[in-house]
Amino acid sequence: MAEMNANGSFSLSGRRVLYTGAAGGLGKDTTIEMLKSGANVLAVDNNADKIAELTSEIPNGLADNLIVVQCDLRDHVDLNAKLQALLIDGPIDVVINNAAIYPARPFEEFEQKEMRDVHAVNVEAALICVKAALPSMRKQGWGRIINVSSITLNGGWENLAPYVQSKGALIGLTRAWAREFGKWGITSNAIAPGAFPTDAEKIHPNPEEYADFVLENQSVKRRGSAQDIASVIKFLASNEAGFVTGQTINVDGGWSMK
Repeated sequence: MAEMNANGSFSLSGRRVLYTGAAGGLGKDTTIEMLKSGANVLAVDNNADKIAELTSEIPNGLADNLIVVQCDLRDHVDLNAKLQALLIDGPIDVVINNAAIYPARPFEEFEQKEMRDVHAVNVEAALICVKAALPSMRKQGWGRIINVSSITLNGGWENLAPYVQSKGALIGLTRAWAREFGKWGITSNAIAPGAFPTDAEKIHPNPEEYADFVLENQSVKRRGSAQDIASVIKFLASNEAGFVTGQTINVDGGWSMK
């Protein structure tokens, strides 16, 4: 039962949370925050080094609440098999579709296979995760779907066409699922992170110049942190967010205001 802790933080006590991309970028710190909030996290990731880093930083007493699933999200047969195995031990209450790949180059230089890979990881894996979790969510009359989109949908970034396309697809799915699943007590929302200092920024040739660009465009004049993302995710995953669905919440320091 999700409720507020004494310190004002949302509790996810007893919830089973499926989180793709759980060890990388913003995922690692958000995973740890959800564990601290009482969740059992089913962490899906494909990077062995980042998985090792995540497991090494789990606070004392919380390791038993983390299940790591190493999986290449392009392999949909393997992904579905691993999800079905997880469901043997109980329902998946919350699905967070966060994993993404983001090759950067001019549109005309993308090969079709690379564009298909982006869609396979960023969108189709989300379809599989939700489809696996949906029956148990329907049965219990409660569920949360959280899709991680991107500020790039608002324009201003070149050379990311397949990535932007995939993030737009997640917004469409967010709204479609909200309309279709609401009658079963299931909410579907998206968050659109702004520019956070993660490995994703390494695609920019001049990091210092890019950081200046970010701060110039944000209303809040500091760089975002994983805690900023975790706070919104924990709210959307909680009971308290039961009347919020079909929405996209920008977590970007006031960069985009729509």
